[in-house]
Amino acid sequence: MPIERCVLLDLPKISDPRGNLTFIEGGRHIPFDIKRVYYLYDVPGGAERGGHAHKELHQLIVAMSGSFDVVLDDGTGKKRIHLNRSYSGLYVCPMIWREIDNFSSGSVCMVLASITYSETDYYRDYSEYLSALKQSS
Repeated sequence: MPIERCVLLDLPKISDPRGNLTFIEGGRHIPFDIKRVYYLYDVPGGAERGGHAHKELHQLIVAMSGSFDVVLDDGTGKKRIHLNRSYSGLYVCPMIWREIDNFSSGSVCMVLASITYSETDYYRDYSEYLSALKQSS
């Protein structure tokens, strides 16, 4: 899958002086149904998360609070995306290696996923990931 398929999606934002509201509906605002939600928080300064790719999983990554960077890698190119708005999410398609770093203090990273957790869906070794890419092309 080419890295260009990973795009920032603007999410609905209802502005109100009492506080803004954003919502996400699977299959409507994002190109998949939501099967799992998880979030990262209390990430120590200088730490990295991710460092893997998924065979089948589609995901939307949102900075619910604070900011962080997502580094996308399709085996031929890399792209760094800075996330810092809770009404914008990064769609990541299957077979893209991703790393998350540069977490600000107090940041919260929420991920919406298209399937439930399955260890067999992961490539955790970069060389195995690259081998799988070569075999599929």
